[in-house]
Amino acid sequence: MDSGIVTNWSKSSPRFPWVTLTLFLFCTGVNLLHYGMTPLAQNAMQELGGVIPRQLAPIFSQPFTAWADYRLLALLSALFIHASWLHLLGNMVYLWVFGLPLERRLGGLGMMMVFVFGGALSNLFVAVRLPDLTSPIVGASGAISAVVGAYLGMFPYQRIGMLLPLGLYLQFARVPALLVIGSWFTLQLVYTVLGPINGIVAWWTHIVGFTLGLIFALLVRATAQIKLG
Repeated sequence: MDSGIVTNWSKSSPRFPWVTLTLFLFCTGVNLLHYGMTPLAQNAMQELGGVIPRQLAPIFSQPFTAWADYRLLALLSALFIHASWLHLLGNMVYLWVFGLPLERRLGGLGMMMVFVFGGALSNLFVAVRLPDLTSPIVGASGAISAVVGAYLGMFPYQRIGMLLPLGLYLQFARVPALLVIGSWFTLQLVYTVLGPINGIVAWWTHIVGFTLGLIFALLVRATAQIKLG
């Protein structure tokens, strides 16, 4: 079987999803280290590895050709630092649920592109949009949102198994992915419009990441149809 992204879109690949597993373990390992530090060291790690728009604003004020600055590496390093266990747990659950089938469909390279570029560009958008923000933005929320968006683009009619509360009991049901992700996306939009953006969780990263992932998946599908048509 061809291992390319385009030829794999039409059916799942049996290969081991090493990229999703590696991202899961790396994020968890980084945060085990992070949470084992003193509060002062934790703050230092977030400031060094997180995205601080105020520090990046001078770079963005220059022509694009002059953007070669080591400080932009924070757009990537911020993806692996989380402010709390709850923040990490939420992102890792979504990565596991949506990342495994997505990697089997897109392959390891496709999955890596969605996570890395989706997350980095989401952080870039927030940094440009909020140039005066001095608090560090950390977390893989933008990257995970890109994974969720790409999943919807690749599996628009898939059903997701969920435990739904019905009175005193939990009932297992398979809910259309479009409904689950649509509800999730609507919630992010509400938070973006009505809720304040803080230094730890910037809701705009969810919106931008989701949109980028969805566009990527639709482009892959369109390219595959051209190749196979």
